[in-house]
Amino acid sequence: MRRAAAPAPAPASAGESRGDGADAGGDDGLVAIESPMVGTYYSKPNPDADAYVSPGSSVSPGSVVCIVEAMKVFNEIKSEVAGSVERVLVQDGDAVEFGQKLFLVRPA
Repeated sequence: MRRAAAPAPAPASAGESRGDGADAGGDDGLVAIESPMVGTYYSKPNPDADAYVSPGSSVSPGSVVCIVEAMKVFNEIKSEVAGSVERVLVQDGDAVEFGQKLFLVRPA
């Protein structure tokens, strides 16, 4: 699990944290897609399907990038930016927290 990826300052304003790549190891210009809730991360709609996105995938606003399950409800998480997925920061089945960075996207 990547609990260290969710630093204590997570309650900062959403606009400030979305553009912040400080804990991403020098990934300047990349925009984070964050988890809007606490739950379990799933990269695909079912075990036999392909992942919604992977490094190199193009996304646009409204594109489904993953699912976060919270209390047996499967919530589709959608991109708010257009661009190319550079990094996936969590693994299938990981517990994620509110505001935790899931993906880094290079804006188009």
